[in-house]
Amino acid sequence: MKKVELLAPAGSFEKAKIAFLYGADAVYCGTSSLSLRTRADMNDDDLINTIKYAHEINKKVYVTLNIFAWDEKYEEIIEMAKKLNKLKPDGIIAADGGVIDVLKQYAPNVPINISTQANIVSLHDCNFWYKNGGKRMIMAREMSKNQLKYIMENKPKDMEIEIFIHGAICFAYSGRCFLSDFLTCRSANLGDCAQSCRWSYNLYAEEANNPGNLMPIETNEYGTSIFSSKDLCLIKEIPEIIDMGVDSLKIEGRLKTEYYLASVINSYRNAIDDYINDPKNYDYTKYLKELEKVKTRGLTTFYFNDRKNKDIQEYSGKQYNEQYEFGGKVVKYNNEKSIIEIRNRLKVGDILEIIIPNNIEPKEFVIEKLWDEETDEEITVINPGKQGQKVKIKLPIKCDENWILRRKK
Repeated sequence: MKKVELLAPAGSFEKAKIAFLYGADAVYCGTSSLSLRTRADMNDDDLINTIKYAHEINKKVYVTLNIFAWDEKYEEIIEMAKKLNKLKPDGIIAADGGVIDVLKQYAPNVPINISTQANIVSLHDCNFWYKNGGKRMIMAREMSKNQLKYIMENKPKDMEIEIFIHGAICFAYSGRCFLSDFLTCRSANLGDCAQSCRWSYNLYAEEANNPGNLMPIETNEYGTSIFSSKDLCLIKEIPEIIDMGVDSLKIEGRLKTEYYLASVINSYRNAIDDYINDPKNYDYTKYLKELEKVKTRGLTTFYFNDRKNKDIQEYSGKQYNEQYEFGGKVVKYNNEKSIIEIRNRLKVGDILEIIIPNNIEPKEFVIEKLWDEETDEEITVINPGKQGQKVKIKLPIKCDENWILRRKK
């Protein structure tokens, strides 16, 4: 069976390390100002450190340079292309034809991955980009499995195919949206999306013969978040996707937390490995159970199984899972008092789960005692009053640095 790559988001160097720890074969991360997530915490030094660290542990890094650029951006793009040519990431993700021309000229040593922003939905489209320098095609989320299978069976052998398997779905086609720019002057296509599709909207009608008289149009039981989509989840379809021969399975979420990354990556890592090792007994329900613990929207297979699927809207516009939250991460293990960097309020009696890398079953335990990290005095509760707030907890099993704890509410 062909080895498939599990590709995870990395909004910072620290998040890249979490992604690799929990089983990602590769990460994708942005430049400081030339990707579609300019609010991610990835400066140039972090980018250098991420590439160096990944290559030291035999992992891969793809760098996003996928904005749709105005002419005034090209001086910066050329300098970044030169820099990436020296850093040698494993690929550069781009969609703009002008940017791709620059990459071919100034970063000839780095493969080009054609972004999902290019809206690739056909074999003809794949072949066009392949002839124009693309090594890997990142397919539009809107494709069905039958369309994808046709491409896999007819593409050039050395053309790589990457698809999204989990994460947020944009209101617009493959994320090419102008709604944010129109409403807030923050362009999604330049990396500054305000997520206007997640807002709630009220609709009014104005009487033709009575200007200024606005009549509210009542909503039905679905509420007012008319543009908001559920999140993609293809955990059940992993066997079909692997059997097709898809090269890379991508998780969305460079702005998501380390807790989100650990939970989602660990679930898909176990699912992929378990199917490869024992294809006849693949049971997606245990991985789905873990994915549903992550604070997120509803889940959908989008158009993968059915082009007529209507179960894609999140009409409430709210995150639906309030049962678990990010508890903290292990800074240093000690048999009696481990140091934990907290992310939410913790108190004696709370139920925590340790997300164990490469193990789908978390370890649940109750906090029996807490100690102040600086004074070592016993306390009953701690609040995240400052960044990097730490506490000491007795853990039930040996944990390595950066293991993630979730708190059950």
